[in-house]
Amino acid sequence: MLTIDLHTHSTASDGTLTPAQLVDKAAAAGIRNLALTDHDTTAGLAEAQAAADKHAIRLINGCEISVSWSQTTIHVVGLNIDPDNQTLQQGLSGLREYRDWRAREIARKLELYGLENAYEGAAAFAKGELIGRTHFAHYLVQHGHAESIRQVFKKFLVKNKPGYVSGRWAALGDVVDWITAAGGQAVIAHPARYSVTRAKLLRLLDEFREAGGIGLEVVSGSHSRDEYQTMAKHAENKQLKASAGSDYHGPENPWIELGRLPALPDNCEPVWQDWPQLS
Repeated sequence: MLTIDLHTHSTASDGTLTPAQLVDKAAAAGIRNLALTDHDTTAGLAEAQAAADKHAIRLINGCEISVSWSQTTIHVVGLNIDPDNQTLQQGLSGLREYRDWRAREIARKLELYGLENAYEGAAAFAKGELIGRTHFAHYLVQHGHAESIRQVFKKFLVKNKPGYVSGRWAALGDVVDWITAAGGQAVIAHPARYSVTRAKLLRLLDEFREAGGIGLEVVSGSHSRDEYQTMAKHAENKQLKASAGSDYHGPENPWIELGRLPALPDNCEPVWQDWPQLS
């Protein structure tokens, strides 16, 4: 098992553990090198660093940035970023403004459908500055409108459902530029999760690499073992380095856990290979 996890979330976005609690749990799971990659924000990094210092864990500053590409929402993880970089923060600020508008629009649509107080209910589950779809899902489960988070998404928050709002995120090239300007490395998150054809995925990888992206998340908490091998082959063929991350959001999702990532397939060049701070 790897002692590295390069994709996790806290209450700074849609995770359910505070940054400090996340680091505590990572330490207990044997993680020695952890990236906090909250959605479109770096707000949790300072708290996570303070906790990491106590556990002698190496914290990699990160974030997961939302991209609109060819009518598909893609997520790009930035690793080893400088959270004080103004180019990055200006870009993230714009995305957070859109997230706030989207949350209010989701609430408006759900209330038109007959689900009252949706915005206030979702906000009660948000511990940071962002209100995301997962927070709406928790609220709807709590009030008996669905049995699980997954069921909420299927019934209410995907295309052609009552609370669906299409994403209008940043351009792929812009996001890679923000990450690069902040001294970081850009990695496509959980590539097997996107509902795209093989040809479209390969086109995405080509455009990503041409824009300056350097990595592909080969091992992910949402990938199967067969998908590890497929994504490893894509990374090798497209000359992209391989990353590994659980995409951990909290203990409510027991099928995704810290400290359970297998080693990268043998044909992978790890994204952390040249990072002297990792052990």
